[in-house]
Amino acid sequence: MTDDSPLALASFRAPLRALVFGASGGIGGAFADLLAAHDRVAAVYAASRTATPPWNFSLEDEASIAAVAAAAAAAGPLDLVIVATGMLHDEHLQPEKTWRSLDAAALSRAFAVNTTGPALIAKHTLGLLRRDAKSVFACLSARVGSIEDNRLGGWHAYRASKAALNMLVRSCAVELRQRNAGALCVALHPGTVDTRLSKPFQSGVEPAKLFTPRRSASALLGVLDRLTPADSGRLWAWDGQPIPF
Repeated sequence: MTDDSPLALASFRAPLRALVFGASGGIGGAFADLLAAHDRVAAVYAASRTATPPWNFSLEDEASIAAVAAAAAAAGPLDLVIVATGMLHDEHLQPEKTWRSLDAAALSRAFAVNTTGPALIAKHTLGLLRRDAKSVFACLSARVGSIEDNRLGGWHAYRASKAALNMLVRSCAVELRQRNAGALCVALHPGTVDTRLSKPFQSGVEPAKLFTPRRSASALLGVLDRLTPADSGRLWAWDGQPIPF
């Protein structure tokens, strides 16, 4: 896989309309750029904290999320909704190495950004997905959110908030299957990507396993292109392999 791998999007009906939440971030921006440059895509709505109205939103402000969804829906159904948001650390939160570092405020913040925000986006966008052809709601999760795959411990708030996100994806997928049989709701693991989120934790990563945002986004769009409704409700890695919840 290279940054310039061909991107077909052949399983979607053209012309596609896509909505990307978190488009000011590294991976989100790469998603938006790749989609905007594709000849099968008619419109890409790039929503972020720094965008101008009506595309600016906050994960902790449901009204702003609803406003973005309404603006995107004004032109018709959506083929693809991508939630490229997430937080591992900030000035108040650092990944915990031990349970002794657990903090109520830090846990609350991690869940607000990594779980509740994407859940509210799902609330306002799942009903906007196209019904007469394949459509996808996808949100960035993480391999470390897999309960079964957790053998190292630590990073409690991040792991738990991503595990909760995975459960919400599964639950929403069950309901979506009943309401829109051709639509998918999935979580995505982007690999280790050279962004602000991973920057403090890259020292032990092999160069070949540290992806550019464009490389990761291109691989994930390829995965979404290959998935079918039978694959809904799961966590998929950048290489197309399922990860256990």
